[in-house]
Parts: sequence; C-alpha cells; structure tokens
Amino acid sequence: MDLHLIGFLLWFFVVQVTTSSAHRNITTTIPALIVFGDSIMDTGNNNDIPTLLKSNFPPYGRDFPGAIPTGRFSDGKVPSDIIAESLGIAKTLPPYLGSNLKPHDLLKGVIFASGGSGYDPLTSTLLSVVSMSDQLKYFQEYLAKIKQHFGEEKVKFILEKSVFLVVSSSNDLAETYWVRSVEYDRNSYAEYLVELASEFIKELSELGAKNIGVFSGVPVGCLPAQRTLFGGFERKCYEKLNNMALHFNSKLSSSLDTLKKELPSRLIFIDVYDTLLDIIKNPTNYGFKVADKGCCGTGKIELMELCNKFTPFTCSDASTHVFFDSYHPSEKAYQIITHKLLAKYRKYLNT
Repeated sequence: MDLHLIGFLLWFFVVQVTTSSAHRNITTTIPALIVFGDSIMDTGNNNDIPTLLKSNFPPYGRDFPGAIPTGRFSDGKVPSDIIAESLGIAKTLPPYLGSNLKPHDLLKGVIFASGGSGYDPLTSTLLSVVSMSDQLKYFQEYLAKIKQHFGEEKVKFILEKSVFLVVSSSNDLAETYWVRSVEYDRNSYAEYLVELASEFIKELSELGAKNIGVFSGVPVGCLPAQRTLFGGFERKCYEKLNNMALHFNSKLSSSLDTLKKELPSRLIFIDVYDTLLDIIKNPTNYGFKVADKGCCGTGKIELMELCNKFTPFTCSDASTHVFFDSYHPSEKAYQIITHKLLAKYRKYLNT
C-alpha cells in the first residue's frame, strides 16, 4: 500500500474510545476540520453574500436540529457536519462568514465552502458566490485570527494536525461546461479542471496544511435536474456527463499521485463516485423509494427559491428520497455515503 495512504489513514482515523456506565468519552488526535468547496459542504456561507444561491428558508433544514433552515443545501446535516461529529470534533461546524462566529469557535475548524462554487473561477462568477481562490484568502485570514487570539504555536498545531477537505467540480461539470464548450470539448475541460484543482492543492499545501483529502467528482449525470434536462421520458442518467466526471476523476487521481512526490503534505484521493452511484442505482438496498427525483416539489427541477415552503407536492418524509432537491442529497443519503467512506478507510487499518 502507498506509504502516503497508510500515513494519512493512520492519522485520519486514529480515535480512542472509552466507555463507562455513565458516559462515552472520545479522545481524538484531530483538533479541527477545515473544508473548502461547494454546496455539498457549505453550512451557511451563502447566507451572508449577495447571491441568489441560498437555502436559508424552509423546507431546507426541516430535519436539522430545531428544524432550522441554516443555509445547508439539504433537509438536515451535510457531510462536513457528519464527518466532524464522527471524528469527535463537533456536532456541527460553522460557516466562516457566519455573523455569530466567536474566536473560540475557530479552534474546531470552520467551513469555507460556498454553494455554487467550483474549481473554474467562471463558475463562482456566474453565480456570485465565494470562489475557491477567495476561500483560500479567507483561510489566510482565519490563520491570522488564530495567531492573534491564541498564538503562533496554535496555528502550527492546527495546520499540522487538522483534517483539510476539498470538495468541488459538480457545478463546473453540470453548469459551467456549457459556457466553456466553445473553448473545450468534454475531456479537455475535465483536464482543465484538474489543472485548477492541482493548483489549489499546491496553494493549500504552501499555506501549511499537512493532511489534505480531495474528493472525487460525483455522477452528476444522475442528478434529478440533469435527468429532467437530458434523460428523456424514462429520466435516465445522462451518461455523457457521467463519463466527463469519470475522466476528471481519473486525471485528478493521477495528478494527486504526482503531487504526493512534490509536496510535504499528506494527500488522499477520496472516491465518492461509485458510492453515490450505487445508492442511486440500487435505492431500495439502502431504504430509499425514490432516486430519480428530489423530495422538494415535483423533484424534477426545484432548487433554491424554487424549493420553498409553498412549493406543492413536496414529500412528507425526505428519508425516502436519495435527493432532497434536484441537485442535493438528503441527510439520510449523506449519512450513508459518509459512513460508507469512513468504514472503507477504517477497513484498511485492519490489513
């Protein structure tokens, strides 16, 4: 097994658990989770910027604790929350741009991800959201705040011991490609995204992040909105778009293999594609009834403002659907995906 992979896995999942009759005490070597990317991980950054791409209104958040629409693009928690809780860091993580953020909140990590963002800078421009480059600028600001309030040693500790995750490409592939198609064919655009992703990883490493997990692209051709646009009467997955994502994943994995030899950071390619695709193709195996439509409204195209508390036909139980709106999985799907990934990596520890 690749030594980088072994090192990352041993670091990422070493969690000591002790139990007593009174309580369960978790001690972890991971102080913070810091996440960059798009709506899959965004916990509310778009609430505080002038964009139409928001989800801080019902029915979003209806299954979140307190039934609060926080700006997460789902009915409940998103993967950044689930990972943080699984690692014993926190039950949820705040958006960096959140107005209620206090200095002490910074120590367990924050979310820089912005719904609608992508590796391609044009993606964030089209949707008026926080670009990946601006997310890195906010990260530098975050480090300066840590230094100001807690000192240089705490900055070093967070950089060396924390988990850094990067989750992007869906908006690039599903949306921005159509604008870029006059310049690129599908494969060359996917390769362009890999170049941009690689530069982002280099910059993040240069800023001191030691342990970086990079998520693959997902089967975007199977999102309900893409099925509506391209799937015909039978609402099939749009395989040209899925193949584009697969090409991106292959090239990204190879690029990360090269970067492992060049950078001082531990890098891991986290392949989400097959996990989500299996849930979509075999929904009943996971307790779902519907995989080709979202819970919100008709489930065919509703997203953002089109998914609101007045939207007719919204399902009564989001846990029956793989997707909550036409783009984003339900919390139940996120829980399954995240725990399958954690189980996959834990299994490597036993080899």
